[in-house]
Amino acid sequence: MTVASAPIKQDLIEPHGGSLVDRFTPDPDALRPAAAGLVKVPVSSGDLSTVYRIADGTLSPLTGFMNREVYERVLDERVVLANGRRLAWTIPLSLPVTAEVAGQLRPGQKVALTNPRGEVVGTLDVESVFAWDKPRYLKSVYGTDRTDHPGADMVLKGDGDKTHLIGGQIHVLRQHEHPEFGSHIKTPIEVRRLLASKGWEAVVAFQTRNPLHRAHEYALVYGLETLLRQGLNAGAVLNPLVGETKGDDVSAAIRMKTYERLIDSRELGEGDSDKALWAKVGGAVPDRVLLLGLDIKMFYGGPAEAVMHGIYRQNMGFTHIIIGRKHADAPFHDGTPIWGDFDAQEIFEKLPGELRIKPVKVGFAAYYESAGRVDLMDNHPGEKPVFISGKEVRATLLRGEQVDQRIMRPSTSRILADAMKQG
Repeated sequence: MTVASAPIKQDLIEPHGGSLVDRFTPDPDALRPAAAGLVKVPVSSGDLSTVYRIADGTLSPLTGFMNREVYERVLDERVVLANGRRLAWTIPLSLPVTAEVAGQLRPGQKVALTNPRGEVVGTLDVESVFAWDKPRYLKSVYGTDRTDHPGADMVLKGDGDKTHLIGGQIHVLRQHEHPEFGSHIKTPIEVRRLLASKGWEAVVAFQTRNPLHRAHEYALVYGLETLLRQGLNAGAVLNPLVGETKGDDVSAAIRMKTYERLIDSRELGEGDSDKALWAKVGGAVPDRVLLLGLDIKMFYGGPAEAVMHGIYRQNMGFTHIIIGRKHADAPFHDGTPIWGDFDAQEIFEKLPGELRIKPVKVGFAAYYESAGRVDLMDNHPGEKPVFISGKEVRATLLRGEQVDQRIMRPSTSRILADAMKQG
């Protein structure tokens, strides 16, 4: 693996491994005709987001899909090696292919990568072609032999026909801007320039794949206020994943509308922020929050994915990431948990490799009548919070009604209810 381009001036944190990678081809007009005679390797929509995130540096120091040696090291040691450094890495990223495609490939061969529409998006210089040991992969990433969970569904059903993996460096055409929320999606170098323009000393990222309840929202507020209390001129980034998610997750387009409205209406943090702190620093929570989407797929990998979420955000230039309870969590199909509530926080204390972004750990939060706001449960021992199940929230929205404002902001309720009524 090689690493491109030098660190950007005024960076708050260096990229993972030292420098941002750039694998976008410098000559796009030449790539398509050059790829015309090559073996075509189809790439799924989920893996296509990985292609683009390697190319733009979000997955630095990777310069392509992992070859067998790197893949095996991640499974066994949870690190990658770059610039003489051992870097934390918890989910291996090689490209799944069918046995038929694998049979056409050899190390040293150049192939064309094609999107689900059959269009060439880039090329890959094959370094490895190897059988995909799916049980071993699932055990390493998810920490269980059971296969009744969303992560296993992605591998055994979604990629059920793909029995092999390939690795090699890539060169990629630039991704087209998303028609609905492309203005909120930026490359790491663009994000770093934006952060530099803000003059902040620290920036905390909030990862989500869901519309925000007030308890989720409070985690962002808590993370930002933690940095401000340390005397830092800090900002926060609401940084939702807008890549491939489970079929029952709310679509990215709808979610982005809820996030935009939260910030624009200045509801974000309203009533749940520390009034004394904000009187001291000036302004309010929305004044220090940016909305930036991240187009990359979910793995539903719990602790392992929490580390990957940190890697993405370090490469984007954020100094901190909020890690709450059940981060990147999805239970077994029978509803029992795969991991403990705070395993995703604890993994950051025992990484075998370097990761410079710092987790801001947040506990359980809920609305308490005694406080008249959302607060951490640790501050209210023995007190019953206001609670509504996800099933009740969905039923309320399906009726076109507002969710209790102690649970969800009115603007979010309205957007979700309207979306559900439309189908």
